[in-house]
Amino acid sequence: MTLTPWLAHLYTASGAVTALASAMAVHTGDYRTALFWLATATVIDGTDGVLARALRVKERLPWFDGAKLDDIVDYLTYVFVPVFLIVRAGLVPPALSMWTGGAVLIASGYGFSRADAKVATTDYFFTGFPSYWNIAALYLYVWRFSPSTNAAILALLVVLVFVPTRYVYPSRTSTWRATTNLLGATWGVCLFMMIWRLPAVGGPWMPLSLVFPIYYFVLSARLSAAERQSRVAEHS
Repeated sequence: MTLTPWLAHLYTASGAVTALASAMAVHTGDYRTALFWLATATVIDGTDGVLARALRVKERLPWFDGAKLDDIVDYLTYVFVPVFLIVRAGLVPPALSMWTGGAVLIASGYGFSRADAKVATTDYFFTGFPSYWNIAALYLYVWRFSPSTNAAILALLVVLVFVPTRYVYPSRTSTWRATTNLLGATWGVCLFMMIWRLPAVGGPWMPLSLVFPIYYFVLSARLSAAERQSRVAEHS
């Protein structure tokens, strides 16, 4: 039977539906609902690979490229719709909206197209800042920084797309996987609570939500440095 692996691909494709729902909410100015749909898309993306591997979709449907489908959906939910939200919500200066949004879109196109965008060496990594623009959009919306500050933050993240630092692949990096999954799940709850409480932005959820990103960047930096040292040792 080949129906079961198709269900896994349908689950992945449902992320495109959440992208449409989010874009429609952005268009009407309902940013809280838009962020909710983007968060839902993140949950789908964080679990569809586990489902696909459990159902052995590559083995049972070898002619269908689920990874390509995943990249298409990810570009919509992690890049295009978040940029639409950032521009539409006025999170960057109007004079810079096209430049900032265009830079994010182009840089992410580069990041998605790299042959080594997802690396499987002794562990799994993303190469360069892995286009978490949906998360950036949420934090910038909640933090209420000035549009100029937001533009500067986004510009820095655009630069990091081109810096070949390795970043943890949350669902596949084996190092500290249990801790990553636990903190990641807790972080997800914090994000949903932050979105649920909008337009209110106080309370403990924001500071609690920063634990996982700090952990993520520290672990990524350590593993990236260790991987570079390993490569140097192999060639010495």
